[in-house]
Amino acid sequence: MDTAPDTTPATPWTIAVLGPGGVGGLLAALLSRAGHRVICLAGEDTARTLARDGIRVSSGQHGDFTAPVEADTELREPVDLCLVTVKHTALDTALDRVPPRYARGFVLPLLNGVEHVAALRGRYGAEQVVPAVIRVESTRTAAGVIQHGSPFTEIDVAGADEARLAPLAAVLNAAGVKTRTVADENAALWAKLAFLAPFALLTTRYGLSIGGIRDEHAKELAALVEETTAVSRACGGPGDAAQVLARYDAFPAQSKSSMLRDAEAGRVLELDAIGGAVLRAAGRHGIEVPLATRLVAELADGTAAAPSA
Repeated sequence: MDTAPDTTPATPWTIAVLGPGGVGGLLAALLSRAGHRVICLAGEDTARTLARDGIRVSSGQHGDFTAPVEADTELREPVDLCLVTVKHTALDTALDRVPPRYARGFVLPLLNGVEHVAALRGRYGAEQVVPAVIRVESTRTAAGVIQHGSPFTEIDVAGADEARLAPLAAVLNAAGVKTRTVADENAALWAKLAFLAPFALLTTRYGLSIGGIRDEHAKELAALVEETTAVSRACGGPGDAAQVLARYDAFPAQSKSSMLRDAEAGRVLELDAIGGAVLRAAGRHGIEVPLATRLVAELADGTAAAPSA
């Protein structure tokens, strides 16, 4: 059943999506369905499949639908918005698909971690790059096939100039992505990382969904949240451990982190962008994070439980 907003923008945007995987593919499909021209950037085989078949989404929130998209291996024209939705482990190589001369509108990175913003600004310019975080569970099961599992799709875009960001937020909201603007980019990035790191590290270490972690490793979860929120506070972000734990309680029990899904699929983990960033920030501020340190070391060594069925 199609549950798209029935408001088509008067002036559609041209939007590039670098990395049409679980997150990028979902957003590409929603934006296309909302009336925008969407160009997905990927390898030759994926680009060919997307151009031919579009993107098929299965979602309890947004409905089941197929959206047409254009696709190419490289951006060849200016765009109003470029979504950067690749894994951090593939970022350096993937950016070759987006020449800076064509990324003159908004560049919106939706990556895990906090350290990518400076690198992207060095390549595309401080004005173009808008720090942002996304809250969603969405998986690519095949090229152009997206399974959206969470009952929400939410983005925070960060920047002091709310008027400048308002059109960007409006485009995303009209596509069905709940989007708000926040003034403090550092707080926004750390709010996500302080939440994501315990989720990613523990689910991957023990091969369990969040329900399994809540049931079997509740003390470790609480202790790790205390560590990551302490680091967040030191870095100027929010630091309410109880609030973070309450968000985990609200997650469907079967929810898995993207890091666990990568482990199950045999892909390289975003361990350095998530756990490594927490450890480096803790070191800069002299904060002891023994549990995070242990988990990062164990995952780096390949010490993890076999994923549960």
